[in-house]
Amino acid sequence: MKALIKKFLEEENGATAIEYGLIAALVGVAVIAGVRALGTELNETFSSVSSTLDKR
Repeated sequence: MKALIKKFLEEENGATAIEYGLIAALVGVAVIAGVRALGTELNETFSSVSSTLDKR
């Protein structure tokens, strides 16, 4: 039983998987934030173009 507990405490695969999961979550948050910011900017650009075309 002691050997099993010692092996469990020395195991690092779970920690590595958690680290990769956290990195993936942070990348996902960054992508979502970038898309939202870019989406707002694109919406404003298309609205401006549409408004200019309506005036002509």
